[in-house]
Amino acid sequence: MRVLAISGSLRNASNSTALLRALREEAPEGVEVVLWDGLKGIPPYDQDDDVVPAPAPVAAFRELVRSVDGVFFATPEYNSSVPGALKNALDWGSRPIATNVFRNKPAAVISSSAGAFGGVWAGAELRKVLGAMGSRVAEAELAVGHAHEKLDDEGRLVDDEVRQGLREALDTLLVELSPVEIAA
Repeated sequence: MRVLAISGSLRNASNSTALLRALREEAPEGVEVVLWDGLKGIPPYDQDDDVVPAPAPVAAFRELVRSVDGVFFATPEYNSSVPGALKNALDWGSRPIATNVFRNKPAAVISSSAGAFGGVWAGAELRKVLGAMGSRVAEAELAVGHAHEKLDDEGRLVDDEVRQGLREALDTLLVELSPVEIAA
């Protein structure tokens, strides 16, 4: 089973990306967590450019999403919402609307921030966008407040409570994947 992990942050020392690296460590046997680092390469969405064939980075992104069993997002919160680069990639991924690569694709969302609330607004916004795109959004929720304090100087997660929350969020997504696996 393959789960695509997408960080909404472009920053090298991203807390969201660090959480996804920890998620990979927590994955049970038989579950491969693939950390995607192509967000920065996705061009700004322009319907005039949404043609066949799609721009190469967009085509690669769509194919990667198509090839996995589920998607796990970690988003920071920018101005009480989802980062623009992440929303842009989702705009590309949501086309064509009726047959987009996220339609019926199970997805989980966690959020983080430097503040106390852990990016809950961004997480809610991302769940809304994914639902509008037709994704099967899992009931997994984890909001990591003061995220930078939960990581060591090397960017490794050192907070056992957050680590447990990651496992629970992944388990919730895996439950969503089970019907897909049984039907296959």
